[in-house]
Amino acid sequence: MGQIWNWTWLTVAFLAELAALAALAAWGWSTGGSTGSRLVLAVAAPAVAAGLWGVFAAPRAPVRVPALTVLVKILVFGGAVLALFATGHPVLAIALAAAALLSSLLSTPPPS
Repeated sequence: MGQIWNWTWLTVAFLAELAALAALAAWGWSTGGSTGSRLVLAVAAPAVAAGLWGVFAAPRAPVRVPALTVLVKILVFGGAVLALFATGHPVLAIALAAAALLSSLLSTPPPS
């Protein structure tokens, strides 16, 4: 039963990560002025977030510094939550914040 619980929260964590990238892309598209700047922001914002996540916060990240992992998670999820608020989606922002927080807490194995 414990393994099913963990897989459930790992799935929620992954979906929250994807939602954060989508929120950053939507913010980028809605923020830019011209089509070119909108496209750049819509691609660059989630690309930077994904790059930071891959280096510092992914399960197999090459840089394993716990403080940096937490900082990157806060930056990515916090930025995505702010992006959702900025684009007029407060309910989605709160749902993403809750999913990110719960999944981070409940899918993290206890220290050995």
